[in-house]
Amino acid sequence: MELKILHEDPHLIVCIKPPKIPSQPDPTGDLDMVTILQQHLKENYPKAKNPYIGLVHRLDRPVGGLMVFAKTKEANTFLSKQLQDKTLVKKYLVVVTGNPQDDSGVLRDYLLKISKSNMSKVVDRETKGAKEGILEYKVLGKTVDEEYGNLTLMEISLKTGRHHQIRVQLSQRGWGIWGDNKYNDLFVKKKGWTQIALWSYKLQFTHPKSKKTVTFNHFPDGYPFSLFSLV
Repeated sequence: MELKILHEDPHLIVCIKPPKIPSQPDPTGDLDMVTILQQHLKENYPKAKNPYIGLVHRLDRPVGGLMVFAKTKEANTFLSKQLQDKTLVKKYLVVVTGNPQDDSGVLRDYLLKISKSNMSKVVDRETKGAKEGILEYKVLGKTVDEEYGNLTLMEISLKTGRHHQIRVQLSQRGWGIWGDNKYNDLFVKKKGWTQIALWSYKLQFTHPKSKKTVTFNHFPDGYPFSLFSLV
Protein backbone atom coordinates (compact mmCIF):
# COMPACT_ATOMS: atom_id res chain seq x y z
CA MET A 1 0.00 0.00 0.00
CA GLU A 2 1.07 3.60 -0.55
CA LEU A 3 1.88 5.31 2.74
CA LYS A 4 0.50 8.86 2.93
CA ILE A 5 2.46 10.93 5.46
CA LEU A 6 1.32 14.49 6.20
CA HIS A 7 4.14 15.30 8.62
CA GLU A 8 7.25 13.59 9.95
CA ASP A 9 9.99 14.85 12.28
CA PRO A 10 12.36 13.18 14.77
CA HIS A 11 9.55 12.88 17.32
CA LEU A 12 6.37 11.83 15.52
CA ILE A 13 4.59 10.89 12.31
CA VAL A 14 1.15 12.10 11.25
CA CYS A 15 -0.29 9.94 8.49
CA ILE A 16 -3.46 8.58 6.92
CA LYS A 17 -4.71 5.15 7.96
CA PRO A 18 -6.59 3.64 5.02
CA PRO A 19 -9.86 1.85 5.78
CA LYS A 20 -9.57 -1.90 6.41
CA ILE A 21 -6.00 -1.63 7.77
CA PRO A 22 -5.60 -2.43 11.51
CA SER A 23 -4.05 0.28 13.67
CA GLN A 24 -1.74 -2.27 15.31
CA PRO A 25 -0.96 -6.01 15.07
CA ASP A 26 -4.04 -8.14 15.75
CA PRO A 27 -4.95 -11.87 15.66
CA THR A 28 -5.65 -11.75 11.89
CA GLY A 29 -1.97 -11.23 11.15
CA ASP A 30 -2.90 -8.72 8.45
CA LEU A 31 -0.51 -5.86 7.70
CA ASP A 32 -1.08 -3.04 10.21
CA MET A 33 -0.09 0.61 10.57
CA VAL A 34 2.57 0.08 13.25
CA THR A 35 4.33 -2.52 11.11
CA ILE A 36 3.98 -0.38 7.97
CA LEU A 37 5.57 2.61 9.72
CA GLN A 38 8.38 0.51 11.20
CA GLN A 39 9.18 -0.69 7.68
CA HIS A 40 9.09 2.91 6.47
CA LEU A 41 11.70 3.87 9.05
CA LYS A 42 13.92 0.89 8.22
CA GLU A 43 13.87 1.80 4.54
CA ASN A 44 14.51 5.51 5.06
CA TYR A 45 16.87 5.25 8.03
CA PRO A 46 18.97 2.09 7.45
CA LYS A 47 21.10 2.71 10.55
CA ALA A 48 18.02 2.33 12.76
CA LYS A 49 17.96 -1.45 13.33
CA ASN A 50 14.93 -1.53 15.60
CA PRO A 51 13.01 1.70 14.94
CA TYR A 52 10.44 2.66 17.55
CA ILE A 53 6.81 3.35 16.65
CA GLY A 54 4.51 4.15 19.55
CA LEU A 55 0.74 3.80 19.19
CA VAL A 56 -0.83 6.91 20.72
CA HIS A 57 -4.48 6.24 19.79
CA ARG A 58 -6.48 3.82 17.65
CA LEU A 59 -9.00 3.81 14.84
CA ASP A 60 -11.40 0.91 14.26
CA ARG A 61 -10.26 -1.25 11.39
CA PRO A 62 -13.04 -0.14 8.96
CA VAL A 63 -12.40 3.54 9.72
CA GLY A 64 -9.89 5.68 7.84
CA GLY A 65 -8.26 9.02 8.47
CA LEU A 66 -5.64 10.87 10.48
CA MET A 67 -3.46 9.19 13.09
CA VAL A 68 -0.39 10.34 14.99
CA PHE A 69 2.37 7.89 15.97
CA ALA A 70 5.33 8.57 18.26
CA LYS A 71 8.92 7.92 17.11
CA THR A 72 10.36 7.97 20.64
CA LYS A 73 9.17 6.67 23.99
CA GLU A 74 9.35 10.20 25.40
CA ALA A 75 7.08 11.53 22.65
CA ASN A 76 4.69 8.63 23.20
CA THR A 77 4.44 9.43 26.91
CA PHE A 78 3.90 13.13 26.18
CA LEU A 79 1.19 12.54 23.55
CA SER A 80 -0.52 9.77 25.54
CA LYS A 81 -0.85 12.09 28.53
CA GLN A 82 -2.65 14.61 26.31
CA LEU A 83 -5.00 11.83 25.26
CA GLN A 84 -5.69 10.99 28.91
CA ASP A 85 -6.12 14.67 29.81
CA LYS A 86 -8.45 15.13 26.83
CA THR A 87 -6.31 17.95 25.42
CA LEU A 88 -5.50 15.96 22.28
CA VAL A 89 -8.36 16.92 19.96
CA LYS A 90 -9.79 14.31 17.59
CA LYS A 91 -12.65 15.18 15.25
CA TYR A 92 -14.51 12.99 12.78
CA LEU A 93 -16.74 13.45 9.79
CA VAL A 94 -19.64 11.02 9.44
CA VAL A 95 -22.63 10.55 7.14
CA VAL A 96 -25.69 9.07 8.82
CA THR A 97 -28.98 7.78 7.47
CA GLY A 98 -31.33 9.97 9.42
CA ASN A 99 -32.47 13.51 10.06
CA PRO A 100 -31.32 14.95 13.42
CA GLN A 101 -33.61 17.80 14.44
CA ASP A 102 -31.02 19.75 16.45
CA ASP A 103 -28.06 21.41 14.76
CA SER A 104 -25.75 20.35 17.58
CA GLY A 105 -25.78 18.50 20.84
CA VAL A 106 -24.05 16.29 23.40
CA LEU A 107 -24.72 12.55 23.63
CA ARG A 108 -24.17 10.73 26.93
CA ASP A 109 -24.68 6.99 27.30
CA TYR A 110 -23.35 4.08 29.28
CA LEU A 111 -21.79 1.53 26.97
CA LEU A 112 -21.01 -2.14 27.47
CA LYS A 113 -18.60 -4.01 25.23
CA ILE A 114 -19.78 -7.48 24.13
CA SER A 115 -16.53 -9.29 23.43
CA LYS A 116 -18.15 -12.38 21.92
CA SER A 117 -19.68 -10.39 19.05
CA ASN A 118 -17.08 -7.58 19.05
CA MET A 119 -19.87 -5.04 19.46
CA SER A 120 -21.03 -2.59 22.12
CA LYS A 121 -24.49 -1.56 23.29
CA VAL A 122 -26.16 1.17 25.34
CA VAL A 123 -27.08 -0.07 28.83
CA ASP A 124 -28.25 1.26 32.20
CA ARG A 125 -25.72 3.11 34.31
CA GLU A 126 -25.82 0.38 36.97
CA THR A 127 -24.86 -2.38 34.51
CA LYS A 128 -21.65 -4.14 35.56
CA GLY A 129 -18.77 -3.20 33.30
CA ALA A 130 -20.57 -0.23 31.73
CA LYS A 131 -18.51 2.86 30.92
CA GLU A 132 -19.77 6.35 30.16
CA GLY A 133 -19.47 7.53 26.57
CA ILE A 134 -19.67 11.23 25.74
CA LEU A 135 -19.50 12.91 22.35
CA GLU A 136 -20.46 16.25 20.82
CA TYR A 137 -22.00 16.51 17.37
CA LYS A 138 -22.62 19.29 14.91
CA VAL A 139 -24.77 19.02 11.77
CA LEU A 140 -22.88 20.30 8.72
CA GLY A 141 -25.28 19.46 5.92
CA LYS A 142 -28.33 17.48 4.81
CA THR A 143 -29.49 15.90 1.57
CA VAL A 144 -31.95 13.28 0.31
CA ASP A 145 -30.77 10.16 -1.50
CA GLU A 146 -33.05 8.14 -3.80
CA GLU A 147 -32.03 4.83 -2.22
CA TYR A 148 -31.31 5.73 1.40
CA GLY A 149 -33.57 8.72 2.05
CA ASN A 150 -32.38 11.42 4.45
CA LEU A 151 -28.59 11.67 4.76
CA THR A 152 -26.86 14.00 7.21
CA LEU A 153 -23.22 15.06 7.37
CA MET A 154 -22.03 15.53 10.97
CA GLU A 155 -18.87 16.54 12.77
CA ILE A 156 -18.14 14.43 15.85
CA SER A 157 -15.88 15.39 18.76
CA LEU A 158 -15.08 12.51 21.09
CA LYS A 159 -14.88 13.29 24.79
CA THR A 160 -14.28 9.66 25.73
CA GLY A 161 -12.78 6.78 23.78
CA ARG A 162 -15.06 3.76 24.10
CA HIS A 163 -15.29 0.70 21.88
CA HIS A 164 -17.31 1.55 18.72
CA GLN A 165 -18.53 4.63 20.58
CA ILE A 166 -19.54 6.84 17.65
CA ARG A 167 -21.25 3.98 15.84
CA VAL A 168 -23.22 2.87 18.91
CA GLN A 169 -24.30 6.27 20.17
CA LEU A 170 -25.47 7.54 16.78
CA SER A 171 -27.35 4.34 15.93
CA GLN A 172 -29.09 4.51 19.34
CA ARG A 173 -30.75 7.75 18.13
CA GLY A 174 -31.76 6.29 14.79
CA TRP A 175 -28.80 7.91 13.03
CA GLY A 176 -27.01 4.80 11.82
CA ILE A 177 -23.79 5.49 9.94
CA TRP A 178 -23.98 4.94 6.17
CA GLY A 179 -22.30 1.65 5.30
CA ASP A 180 -22.13 0.33 8.88
CA ASN A 181 -23.04 -3.34 8.65
CA LYS A 182 -22.98 -3.84 12.42
CA TYR A 183 -25.15 -1.04 13.79
CA ASN A 184 -27.21 0.36 10.89
CA ASP A 185 -30.22 -1.82 10.08
CA LEU A 186 -30.21 -0.58 6.48
CA PHE A 187 -26.84 -2.27 5.96
CA VAL A 188 -26.83 -5.23 8.36
CA LYS A 189 -28.50 -7.55 5.83
CA LYS A 190 -27.22 -5.79 2.73
CA LYS A 191 -25.27 -8.07 0.39
CA GLY A 192 -21.79 -7.04 -0.58
CA TRP A 193 -19.30 -4.82 1.21
CA THR A 194 -19.82 -1.11 1.86
CA GLN A 195 -17.27 1.32 3.27
CA ILE A 196 -18.46 2.90 6.50
CA ALA A 197 -18.77 6.69 6.12
CA LEU A 198 -16.72 7.57 9.19
CA TRP A 199 -13.44 9.47 8.82
CA SER A 200 -10.93 10.92 11.27
CA TYR A 201 -10.37 14.33 9.68
CA LYS A 202 -8.78 16.54 12.35
CA LEU A 203 -6.02 16.18 14.94
CA GLN A 204 -4.78 18.93 17.24
CA PHE A 205 -2.18 18.53 19.97
CA THR A 206 0.86 20.09 21.64
CA HIS A 207 4.10 19.06 19.94
CA PRO A 208 6.36 17.15 22.37
CA LYS A 209 9.47 19.15 21.41
CA SER A 210 8.36 22.66 20.41
CA LYS A 211 5.42 22.70 22.87
CA LYS A 212 3.45 24.55 20.19
CA THR A 213 -0.13 23.63 19.23
CA VAL A 214 -0.20 21.87 15.86
CA THR A 215 -3.29 21.09 13.76
CA PHE A 216 -3.75 18.66 10.89
CA ASN A 217 -6.79 18.27 8.62
CA HIS A 218 -7.56 15.75 5.90
CA PHE A 219 -10.94 15.45 4.22
CA PRO A 220 -12.43 12.22 2.83
CA ASP A 221 -13.54 11.76 -0.75
CA GLY A 222 -15.90 9.34 -2.47
CA TYR A 223 -19.56 8.55 -1.90
CA PRO A 224 -21.45 9.46 0.27
CA PHE A 225 -19.12 12.29 1.39
CA SER A 226 -19.14 13.53 -2.22
CA LEU A 227 -22.82 14.48 -1.78
CA PHE A 228 -21.75 17.31 0.53
CA SER A 229 -19.48 20.32 0.26
CA LEU A 230 -16.52 19.64 2.59
CA VAL A 231 -14.71 22.78 3.73
